[in-house]
Amino acid sequence: MKTCNSLAEVREEIDKLDDQIVELIAKRNNYIKQAARFKESVEEVKAPERIDAVIQRLRHKALELDLSPNLIADLYTNMIDEMVETEIAELRNAKDL
Repeated sequence: MKTCNSLAEVREEIDKLDDQIVELIAKRNNYIKQAARFKESVEEVKAPERIDAVIQRLRHKALELDLSPNLIADLYTNMIDEMVETEIAELRNAKDL
């Protein structure tokens, strides 16, 4: 991690990271769309056990990195909720073809 010498430099680095985070979320979303091809039902898309496992794994990862596990759980819960809706739409579109 870089040591910054001004607030402007800190903000510049944060902006770079934010861009990378959004790019990674977009990649994740593309994989979510692909996953819909392998599922047969909305219930299979919702997969509460899988979502729970992902959240728990990331809570542990957050602790390892000295981050708030609640922050990470909240972020991922929101993101996953939105991506589940995307995946359901993909599943329905595939079935309409």
